[in-house]
Amino acid sequence: MSFSFTDEQMEFRSVLRRFLADKSPTTEVRRLMETEDGYDREVWRQLSQDLGLTAIHIPEDYGGQGFGFVELAIAVEEMGRALLCAPYFSSIVLAATAIMNAGDEDQKRDLLPPIAAGDCRAALAFTEENGRWDTDGVEMTATASGVGYELNGVKSFVLDGHTADMIVVLARRPGSAGEEGLSFFTVPGDTQGLTRRLLKSTDTTRKLARLEFQGVKATLLGSEGAAAAPLAKTLDQAVACLANEMVGGAEALREQALDYAQMRMQFGRAIASFQTMKHKSADMLIEVELAKSAAYYAAAAADDGDELPAMASLAKAGASETYIQTAIHTIQIHGGIGFTWDNDTQLWFKRAKSSQVFLGDAHYHREQMMQRWQG
Repeated sequence: MSFSFTDEQMEFRSVLRRFLADKSPTTEVRRLMETEDGYDREVWRQLSQDLGLTAIHIPEDYGGQGFGFVELAIAVEEMGRALLCAPYFSSIVLAATAIMNAGDEDQKRDLLPPIAAGDCRAALAFTEENGRWDTDGVEMTATASGVGYELNGVKSFVLDGHTADMIVVLARRPGSAGEEGLSFFTVPGDTQGLTRRLLKSTDTTRKLARLEFQGVKATLLGSEGAAAAPLAKTLDQAVACLANEMVGGAEALREQALDYAQMRMQFGRAIASFQTMKHKSADMLIEVELAKSAAYYAAAAADDGDELPAMASLAKAGASETYIQTAIHTIQIHGGIGFTWDNDTQLWFKRAKSSQVFLGDAHYHREQMMQRWQG
């Protein structure tokens, strides 16, 4: 397992950072977060077709570029740093990964190329109104109907579910419990019987939706009753990517805090020269770098090792606490203006709060980590 980035990966990061600095300034973030779709279609076209970001970790056999999760982690880290408003995490990190893990060869050759090209935006619907991130929370039912299946139930907190062209849905056979009887299905976003509604949330840079299925016709993805293992793998990979996205945001906040401390004058000197401010800046640097190390290790484990389940949970737990604590410190360093909505720090603070609980909070993942290491 490599513990350093290659020259090519560093150049990829540099190119992406310049692109996002141009396309995702805070003025654009504020504009897009007020819209219902939550993204710019022209930027999505450039991101997918010009840079090929939607094809990063999808194998070449299915229309992708054939890179790994380390490259995907670099991409989402930079997106988290810039607070990019786009259906990237939902379509590429969650839905495409689920299809890669659960689908058969014919399904992957059919479903993945449009996603890799950015022509199809997909979403993964697996959480429900109970807010649980494990399989015990799945209550949606799938019953055989002719040559296909019929879905009934509600999915909630579905990332970008209100605008997705295709929904990958997790449902269970009636009467089953736990991991038994779980299957993945695919449903067109505009199919009959599917009602989609945008939810109000604290962080409007990341859109969440409620999807209600009433007799919706669906196509089985993979094998019936065999979705538990692909789901677990998909969530571990997504959690590793989310940790990287979060450390990107934490690093942006840390830099904002340092820049402001060096600019803000008090008693005739920059507040960055005060001993207490030096201590706080040093603590922030250490915490962010430690979270980065765990996130990078988890991304490498997603490509190379068997440690992914434990390392993904470790990285997410650390990133959750580091991101929100860095946001709090940054607001405090900015003083009174830091608590106002006009200050851009609030944008990252809201993302830190939503990411803290998305895919499980620190307590959930520490419990997961201990169970996995003991196992």
